[in-house]
Amino acid sequence: MDLAQKILKGDVRAAARLMTMIENGDAEARAALKSLYAHTGSAHIIGITGPPGSGKSTLVDRLTEALRKRDKTVGVVAVDPTSPFTGGAILADRIRMQSHSVDSGVFIRSMATRGHLGGLARATNEIVDVMDAAGKEVILIETVGVGQDEVEVVGTAHTCVVVSDPGLGDEIQTFKAGVLEIGDLFVVNKADREGASRTVAELEMMLHMAPQAAGWSPKVLKTVATTGEGVVALLDAICEHKAFMDEHDLRRKKGRERSERAFRALLQERLTARALERLEQTGGMKGLIARVADRALDPYTAVDEVLAKIGL
Repeated sequence: MDLAQKILKGDVRAAARLMTMIENGDAEARAALKSLYAHTGSAHIIGITGPPGSGKSTLVDRLTEALRKRDKTVGVVAVDPTSPFTGGAILADRIRMQSHSVDSGVFIRSMATRGHLGGLARATNEIVDVMDAAGKEVILIETVGVGQDEVEVVGTAHTCVVVSDPGLGDEIQTFKAGVLEIGDLFVVNKADREGASRTVAELEMMLHMAPQAAGWSPKVLKTVATTGEGVVALLDAICEHKAFMDEHDLRRKKGRERSERAFRALLQERLTARALERLEQTGGMKGLIARVADRALDPYTAVDEVLAKIGL
C-alpha cells in the first residue's frame, strides 16, 4: 500500500511522514500530494491569528477540546518561529496541547516558518491538504503572530479569528486596516483582566468604521482561554459563520481562491527553480549578477535574458 492510500485510511504515521517530506522539500512528496488532492476540500479551516502573548495556543487547545465534545475530528497546524540553530520550530507539539496527544481524533503538527513571511509556513497549504485527505473535519491553523506582513492566513482559512487581549492597551491601535479586514471573528482573550470591556468597545468601534465583507458583520467575543470561559460561544460563532458561508456559496468561492493561490505559488516556485537551474548549467549566473552589479546590465533585461534561455 502506498503512502497516499495509507493516509486515506487514517494512518497517522504515514501522514506525519508525508508532512516531514513536504517540509524538507522532498520531490517524492509530490506524487502523494497528487493522489490525495481529489480527496481534499471537505474540512472547515479556521485560522487563529493575533499578537504574541494573546493566548492563541491556549485558545486553540480549548477549541479542540470543545470540538471533540461535538464528535468532530480535528487537525491542528501550529506555525512557530524558526530556531536559528536547528531550523526547526522553537515551540513544538510535544510541549503544547499534551492533553490531546493520545486522542486519535486529533492530529497536531508544529511547523517552523523557516523565514517565510505572512505568519504561515511555506508548506502550510500542503500540510492542511494532508490533514483534510486524512479525514479531519475541522483544521485549526495557529499563526506566528499578526502584523502587516502576516495576513495570508485569510487566503487559506474559511473562518479567520483574530485574538487580542486587554494587556495590549494602546497597541490595539496598531491593528492595520488590512488586519481588521481579514477577521471574521474577533476575540478579546484574558477577558477577566481589567480593561476587557474597553478593548471590546474599541474593537467594535474600529470594525464599525472598517469596510465589511458582503453580508457578514464580524463579531467581537470575550474569552478566558485558561478556564474555558466563552469558548463554547466562540465555537458557536464559528459554526454560524460556516453556515453563512455555505448559505451564500462562499466556501466554494474561498476554495477556488485558495486553489488559485496555491497554483500560482507552485508555478512561480517551479519556474524560478527551472530558470536558475538552466542558468547554472550554462555557467552564466555569476557573470550575469556581476554585470547587473556593475551597472553594465539592468536587472529587467537580465531577467528577460534568463526567460529567453528557457523559452519563455
